[in-house]
Amino acid sequence: MKKNGYTLVELAVVVFLLGLMLFLAVPRVRENLVGDGIRTAVRRLVGAVRELRADAIREQMDYVLHLDLNSHAFWTYSLDMTPEKRDEKKRAAFHFPEGVIIADVSQIGVEKKSDGEITVKFFKKGHVQPTVIHLKKDDRYFTLALFPFSSSVKVYERYADVTADGREND
Repeated sequence: MKKNGYTLVELAVVVFLLGLMLFLAVPRVRENLVGDGIRTAVRRLVGAVRELRADAIREQMDYVLHLDLNSHAFWTYSLDMTPEKRDEKKRAAFHFPEGVIIADVSQIGVEKKSDGEITVKFFKKGHVQPTVIHLKKDDRYFTLALFPFSSSVKVYERYADVTADGREND
């Protein structure tokens, strides 16, 4: 008997593999083609904040989120790291996607900064230095508010002036 073609099982396996590859590849391609980058930056920064808070509690050590407002990047480190290790972390900093900038950062007792560097401390007891970070791309803003005793990061899809207790200034 002459075999001219593929069996149903072979075709099913090929279709399954193609579907799996598309399932894994399409979200990244879509994000690169139509994504504006600012949402990616927000997700990455929120993820870093959550990770730092968890690490500080788990390791019982203070951690720092270091923001560079001029190069639009951030990196993290623990306070017990050597200066060499901190420099290594700085060289491996996450740089925001093209066009996404840190517009400004405000903290209690510190004047609002729109250039230079600023640090946010995460304490081993689980609280964080109250901070409001504004990210900008073109005319769109996102505000990330870090509250001292809340385990979450409040994200606003606009420029919001937020106080340390969570109230918005008008």
